[in-house]
Amino acid sequence: MKNKVVIQTLSFVTLFYNVPSFSSDEYGPLLSYVQSPMHSTRHTPTLRSGFPIDDGDIELFASFTAASIWANSDDYHLDYYQNQLHTGLRWQVNSEWQFELNYRWLYAGNNHLDSLIIDFHDFFSIDQAGRDQKNKHEFDIYAPQHGVNISDFSGDTLTSAFTLYSQYQFINTQSHGLSLGVALYRNNVNNGIFEGESFEQSAQLNYSYAFTDQSIYSSIAITHQSDYERKNDFPHKSTLLAFMAGYRLELLTNHELHLEYRLYEGAENGSTEFSEPANEILFGYRYKLPFGAVELSIIENIINMDNSTDVGFQIAYRHRIRGSE
Repeated sequence: MKNKVVIQTLSFVTLFYNVPSFSSDEYGPLLSYVQSPMHSTRHTPTLRSGFPIDDGDIELFASFTAASIWANSDDYHLDYYQNQLHTGLRWQVNSEWQFELNYRWLYAGNNHLDSLIIDFHDFFSIDQAGRDQKNKHEFDIYAPQHGVNISDFSGDTLTSAFTLYSQYQFINTQSHGLSLGVALYRNNVNNGIFEGESFEQSAQLNYSYAFTDQSIYSSIAITHQSDYERKNDFPHKSTLLAFMAGYRLELLTNHELHLEYRLYEGAENGSTEFSEPANEILFGYRYKLPFGAVELSIIENIINMDNSTDVGFQIAYRHRIRGSE
């Protein structure tokens, strides 16, 4: 009788222990990059999962982001659109090592978001902050204390950059994942108003906790600019810190909702609003396919309205090549 009770107790404990699982969390956080004006034109680490993908798997990914920049203060005025193409591949070599190579092209171009944003603000009685007093679809950056006064730069490249990222796995259990990643970043814009180049490095620690159909993600990172030169730009801090956190909920099989918060140290080496922390939140949806995933997301600035992107919309596709096949 005593042995039977012990066996039943152990069976219950084992069942309870095995409930948490990250098996449904194949893709981690949404594929997304910061859209704050000064952070998006330099290397800024992204929120990553603390868990690896399956051994031998290769992920090919691509995304497009359309964002509207509106920042107006006593020190500067920014009013333009930026669009981003982001593509790359991720390879889980073994249970410890993961490598990623990606390319990001950020350019100015008319994505016609002004009308949508003005109508949205009117519908919810949100202050336009002067946006409705200017012509739509303008491309202006004015910052007299930095000697910047440019306009009509639609079509110009803001960033053209490659990033090589490597990640080492420290912990990988049913519920806990901890990894350390380092990255090398090279940007080269060889013509136009924003001509310039930079070389940057970063390190980040990623921790994730998974339970049943939910996951929590967090990343803390440091970035260093060892070489930076760019026309018509604000003076940059050479070293920046960042913190990112996210939450995933699988509503139904293959349907996920995501929420992220991002905090970035102010990038400007000066006294304007851009020297203050930038804050972004992301709301997103993911639909998982047999060999990939489609993601839709909205990026919105919060807290400080004059040093980040007004709003950004993104669509992404991630294709998984299984190493076991």
